Amino acid sequence: MAIPYDDQLVKPHAAWGAVFSMALCVAVLIASEFMPVSLLTPIADGLGISEGQAGQAISVSGIFAVFTSLFIAGLVKHIDRKAVLISFSLLLVVSGLVVTFAPNYTVLMVGRALLGIAIGGFWSMSTAIVMRLVPEDAVPKGLAMINAGNAIAATVAAPLGSLLGEHVGWRGAFFLVVPLALLALVWQWIGMPSLPPRGRNRSSNVFRLLARRQVALGMTAILLFFMGQFALFTYLRPFLETVTGVGVSTLSAILLLMGLAGVAGTWAIGHLLKARLYSIVIIIPLVMALLAALLIAFGSTPVAVAVLLVGWGFFGTAAPVVWGTWLSRALRDDAEAGGGLQVAVIQLAITVGAAGGGILFDVFGWWSPFALGAVLLLGSAFAAAAAAQDQRANAK
Repeated sequence: MAIPYDDQLVKPHAAWGAVFSMALCVAVLIASEFMPVSLLTPIADGLGISEGQAGQAISVSGIFAVFTSLFIAGLVKHIDRKAVLISFSLLLVVSGLVVTFAPNYTVLMVGRALLGIAIGGFWSMSTAIVMRLVPEDAVPKGLAMINAGNAIAATVAAPLGSLLGEHVGWRGAFFLVVPLALLALVWQWIGMPSLPPRGRNRSSNVFRLLARRQVALGMTAILLFFMGQFALFTYLRPFLETVTGVGVSTLSAILLLMGLAGVAGTWAIGHLLKARLYSIVIIIPLVMALLAALLIAFGSTPVAVAVLLVGWGFFGTAAPVVWGTWLSRALRDDAEAGGGLQVAVIQLAITVGAAGGGILFDVFGWWSPFALGAVLLLGSAFAAAAAAQDQRANAK
């Protein structure tokens, strides 16, 4: 039964079933986003295109996610949020079907663009919706649940895609996500309470939020954090193969351990955020900067590298939960627009960080993107500290 919501009434009991349905949808979204990583060759062969063109199936979804996240708050401001989420889940289903049966490259890209819209829209609305589904003190736990779906999907997407592609082909691999997307859609339809638009003023132009000093500092910290994280993370495989000297099976085991550590990190951090939010947003990038430096120093020692990367997975995967919680507190009156801005900043940071790291990797060698990552992560810690200081000053 739908639970009505009104800003003037006491918040309803926590709708954890709805939160779990969102976690499932996030898992399917992320799995769909990164599935092509391990399927580029069969996709290229099947459609008669180059692997470089097939790789654009990933970038096009990112581009559409950025634009959707920037403008979605204004476009849906008069629509029930339950209907909005269900629409994004429906887009996920349609995208899976379009990609599965794509007869050519153009149709494939259309399907991936639809996926990007679903990713950008769903992620942008997720924090604000969790804030309405659970009590304020349970928001970190709700965000941790959703990010656990993200962590699990990011861990298994590439190896699962490779396995499925070998047995059922790349089209079969993409088709198998459709039933999961349908399950998430039906679960949301049944378990999600009605969430009518709130009567508060909101910023349809998300860039106006940057006029607030704390928001500008927080978004700067987010930008630097994800740039630093992906400047390093994107080039882990060549680092592990050429510097650490591990084989494919060991490499896969290390990546799996990183993913499992990330799942653990999201749960552990979620329990600490109630009282230590600003300490954590400073500590995480500081620790990861140290880990990046240690990876440079001990890059040729497999055991040390494995331990350091488990730590990297633990802290790095938990970061979206931390920043989602920060958003729920710094922009509780405009969380939807803030969520859109945050998603756009993260997508931009990932793109720029990976590209910058790649240039340095080719010019100076494997250590340079790791050094860049360490510097950017230190910058994120300083920006987070400034945001914390501003928050304390405003609280007085």
